Amino acid sequence: MRFLPLACLTFALSVAAVAADAPAPNASKILDSQLASFEKQFVPLVEAMPADKFSFAPTTGEFKDVRTFSKQASHVAAVIVLVSAAILGEKPPLDPGPDENGPASLKTKDDVVKYVKDSFAYSHRAVASLTNQNVFQQVQGPFGSPASKLALANIAVWHSFDHYGQIVVYLRMNGIVPPASRR
Repeated sequence: MRFLPLACLTFALSVAAVAADAPAPNASKILDSQLASFEKQFVPLVEAMPADKFSFAPTTGEFKDVRTFSKQASHVAAVIVLVSAAILGEKPPLDPGPDENGPASLKTKDDVVKYVKDSFAYSHRAVASLTNQNVFQQVQGPFGSPASKLALANIAVWHSFDHYGQIVVYLRMNGIVPPASRR
């Protein structure tokens, strides 16, 4: 038993020594990892809904004027596009559409899934542009006020998770177990 404190101290010193030699965390890699993790959850979630249910919106209970499944998915993608464009300081290459719901041309499941995937590809490019030096740079945000590039990159994930939860409910209301719950 008297060797346990010595073993713990030795382990802690070893970890500290390794950490001291480790390179500084890279903002781009950390943020891209978070984005990729969400993407691995979200794309299969959108793909899980059958094409004939993409226009589904709950009608019983307190669901007046809620987005359809399709609009939920395309809204997430549109916001990802908007914050990514702000990070890069460019005009969005994908149409965010009216009310950040994606373009009106999104009519089918295939259209929406492609738009979602394209939004993630664009966001990965935006996050790749971040460095430890520019991550706190203030830029004009897409929602009317300045924001740091870090704050905008985080919106792509936290805002999306809000809608992820709603989309999970839509799937379950249609008798579909979300992919992340199938494990």
